[in-house]
Amino acid sequence: MADQSVSNDKWDIHISSGGGYSNTNFRELWHYRDLLLMFVKKDIITVYKQTILGPIWFVVQPVLTSLMYLFIFSDIAKIPTGKGIPPLLFYLAGTTLWNYFSDTLNVTSKTFTDNSSIFGKVYFPRIILPLSKVVSGLIKFLIQFSLFAVFWAYYVFISKSITPNWYILLSPLWLLIMVLMSLGFGVLITSLTTKYRDLTFLIGFGVQLAMYATPVIIPLSEVHGRKRIFYLLNPLTSLFEAFKYGFLGQGAFDVKWLVYSTCFMLVLLCTGIIIFNRVEKRFIDTV
Repeated sequence: MADQSVSNDKWDIHISSGGGYSNTNFRELWHYRDLLLMFVKKDIITVYKQTILGPIWFVVQPVLTSLMYLFIFSDIAKIPTGKGIPPLLFYLAGTTLWNYFSDTLNVTSKTFTDNSSIFGKVYFPRIILPLSKVVSGLIKFLIQFSLFAVFWAYYVFISKSITPNWYILLSPLWLLIMVLMSLGFGVLITSLTTKYRDLTFLIGFGVQLAMYATPVIIPLSEVHGRKRIFYLLNPLTSLFEAFKYGFLGQGAFDVKWLVYSTCFMLVLLCTGIIIFNRVEKRFIDTV
């Protein structure tokens, strides 16, 4: 009788290992939305908690980086940024996009190794942590994008040196694809680092090299021959160029390469989540 009464109890939460590798419970993610917001708040506050300038670094970083690119690549190397496009605005656009992608990839790729102590003590959907990094990174991106928007408005309405077009309305779509791509890369890499720790050392170096294969410093219009195909095979290239095409009025807006980037993102994200769900069940034994 006791066994029957226990079996008839209705539990508020039922925790199980799941039956498959791709069983992401989106209803459970919504149930833990407060935890997601807490992690996002923690990420924003703790990063610059003991710094003098605090969140101002969100603005200082892209400005200093863009000025350095302006001095090295435009003034010294004489690399063109496009007909009539102010070099500072070009570098600021590329830096704003690249900072979001690289920062999100770096932090999400350390989800398991940096949070193993939390995972071993309490249950919550593990995908919450990489999602929190993506959301907190978006807040940082919006701050830096606001700075870019100020410079952009000056060159459009006062200097009148650039002419944007209606493709600017599609920019949120390119940003969404880049967000999901960084999440896919991050969860895939963090899943692999539980077994192959060497990836932890390679990821930072690899991200730095990847920047030079993305039109952050050099516009695609200045890349020719076989190097151009190499650039286009980078799924970020078409997204960066489409973003710049809308805001700066120049760039390579190619639908087939944008479809390629979208398909690449979908395959990467699905693969990353499947492997993530597989690894999270046993990663405590290997970390």
